[in-house]
Formats: sequence, structure tokens, C-alpha cells
Amino acid sequence: MSHRPISTWCLILALAGLALPLARAADPRPAASDKPPKPARDDKNVTKLFDGKTLKNWKSTDFGGEGAVKVENGQIIVSAGSTLSGVTWNGAALPKVNYEIELDAMKLSGSDFFLGLTFPFKENHASIILGGWGGSLVGISSIGGNDAANNEYMSTKEFPKDKWFHVRLRVTADHIKVWLEDADDPVIDVETENKDISTRADIDAAKPLGLSTYQTSAAYKNITLRKL
Repeated sequence: MSHRPISTWCLILALAGLALPLARAADPRPAASDKPPKPARDDKNVTKLFDGKTLKNWKSTDFGGEGAVKVENGQIIVSAGSTLSGVTWNGAALPKVNYEIELDAMKLSGSDFFLGLTFPFKENHASIILGGWGGSLVGISSIGGNDAANNEYMSTKEFPKDKWFHVRLRVTADHIKVWLEDADDPVIDVETENKDISTRADIDAAKPLGLSTYQTSAAYKNITLRKL
């Protein structure tokens, strides 16, 4: 047995104890994230839903009193109407589950929602709302018959004009999730088991896939769909 003084052994043990947390701090592995990885650019499961030049496969949504729609500078521009305005998918059939939709959306004018993203979920549909009810509401319509302003998934966020927001929607058999601006944590996370998923009747014309506004002008670009 070594005859080192007790004080020396104490110093050795202290240094050994210090080394462990330092090693952990130096661990290069990233923290676990709930967010799914970005698809590769050459992912064959990714389909462009907007060619950046025309409204091919899209049509102005017949809400009644809707604003004009055009393509300009690689963007779909939806002008404010008396109530709802927007575009609806008019192309090939879309998946009803196990897919992601990504797009960039920007408010141009107005003080209500600049993105109502209506999408398929199994045999039903729902709408993601950004900037609603005064300009800051984030939510999903509808859960259990309650719209985005009146269910437990409602939150708020500032959406200044002329700023692009990247939106990522993920639809699986048991969850609907939305991420904004590449954040790790979803801004909406709905476990759908035993929940009634539906749309508000006033936005039904946006089915099966629609981009809508309320008395607000907006721009959209980089719209893609990826099958999972």
C-alpha cells in the first residue's frame, strides 16, 4: 500500500471527480431533439407544390368576396378580401397521413391571420392558423369542435409585416405537429387519438389543401410536400 500522505490522496480524488463533468461537457454529441431531420435536397419523396412561375395546380379559392391572387417574383401573392382569400390545391391527390408540408409565408398587410394552412388528416381536414384574431394567435382549427382561439393548443407569437416565416407541418397517424423558423420544439403538438379533428365551416372551400388569409395580404413561396 502506498504511503502517500492523506492530503495527497484527497487531491487525487478531487481531480478525478473534476475530470468526469469536464469530459461530459466536452461530449460533442448534440442534445436529443423532437424535431425530425431536414430531408436531403435530392429526396425522391419530396414534391414541389409551387413552381415559382405560375398557379399551375392551384386556383383562387371561391370564398365569396375574396381578394385577387397572382404570382410575382417567385411568390404566390394573395390580396386581402372582404373576409377570406386564398388559393386551393387543384392538382393530383394528396396523402392523408404520413407526410410533411413546408413553406415560407409572409404578412404584407392587415391585422389578422396571414396563413390558414388547411390540410388533409385521414378522412378529415384541419387548418393551422398563424397570426389570427388580432395578429398574434397561433393554433389549429378545430379540435373537438373548438377553433384555434378556443382550444388548448392556442399560443401567441408576434408576426411583423414583411418578414418571412418558415413553416413545417408534420402529419402522422397519431400526431399533428408544426415548427416555425427551424426551432427544435414544435409550436403546435396535437396527439390526435380520440380527438375530433375538423375545419371551421367558413374555410371548407380551402380543402383539400389551401393557403388562406383573413382581411390580410400575404405571400407564399417554397411550398413542398414530402411523403414519410
